[in-house]
Amino acid sequence: MTTPNRTEAQQHADDILVFRRELARLEQDGVLALTELQRQALAAHHDALLAQYAQTFDIDRDQRGKQLSLGMRIVSSLGALALAASVFFLFYQFWGWFTPGAQVALLLTAALGSFGATIWVQHKDASGYFTKLTAMIAFACFALNLTMLGQIFNITPSDTVFIVLAAYALLLAYACHLRQMLAAGLLCVTAFLSARTGVFCGLYWLNFGERPENFFPAAVLLFTIPLLIRHDRFARFDATYRTFALLTLFLPMLVLANWGSLSYLPLDRSLVQGIYQVLGFAFSAGFIWLGARRGWNEVINAGFTFFVIFLYTKFFGWWWDVMPKYLFFLLLGLSALLLLMVLKRLRAAALTLFGGGSQ
Repeated sequence: MTTPNRTEAQQHADDILVFRRELARLEQDGVLALTELQRQALAAHHDALLAQYAQTFDIDRDQRGKQLSLGMRIVSSLGALALAASVFFLFYQFWGWFTPGAQVALLLTAALGSFGATIWVQHKDASGYFTKLTAMIAFACFALNLTMLGQIFNITPSDTVFIVLAAYALLLAYACHLRQMLAAGLLCVTAFLSARTGVFCGLYWLNFGERPENFFPAAVLLFTIPLLIRHDRFARFDATYRTFALLTLFLPMLVLANWGSLSYLPLDRSLVQGIYQVLGFAFSAGFIWLGARRGWNEVINAGFTFFVIFLYTKFFGWWWDVMPKYLFFLLLGLSALLLLMVLKRLRAAALTLFGGGSQ
């Protein structure tokens, strides 16, 4: 039997709890009856597994534990952001007191020391909460290192800083199995590719956000990576890639569907808006189908969300100024009911087509 990681251990523990509840129902309904010896052997096996997982991975063994863990995840995320900000502003508060040589030594020590501390904590922390804290501090120290060294040596700012930050964040993400660091790395990758696309199209790299189409190459890359590279050992990493890819695709489309003058296309503003409105509906519907076909819940949710957003913004553009407000919101409510009926039929069709399971 292969050794599971923390996510797999937690999933196995959840499956055991579900199995126990279903077994109790089956015995109560008289469908299945285990002998006392079988029941004791099964309970002993499950209890041993749960105890082993709890000792090794600090998993949640019941619903109350899962509720407390959710609070711990929220607290650790907020604490990580707060501590990272504290380190950042601490440097700025006392920076002028040090000589340039001391500044360089302090920056390098902070960056290397925080990275080493993160790796050490990761080996000691089964829960992952403290690893998340130290990883955020390490990333803040590294970002501060790049910023301050650039100021000390008067280095011209460049978009390459994003790819360096991305490499460091992805290193932490894959070394410590941290989706938060993966998200930070993907944001930096998106910024780098978008800036490079803007430079290729004649913009200064800091102005890449002026043209939303600069983000499309990054969306394609982020969606392609989990198709080419398997992430079986990294729980939910592939879903994170796809989520950021769809956000990077749909948000610029939404902007261009309402402000066509920001597009590179040498067409009339209204025509550009119409093109991106049609593309928004087509891509969101296509990703809903693809998500249902491949069993990607995050893709289905993103497709539904942006389909509704595109639909409602279209309704707003058509009827907000010409309809009484009560009639406008009544129309929105009726459209929501229509969408529910359509989705119900699609759900039934998907269960029939795919056999009720994800693929």
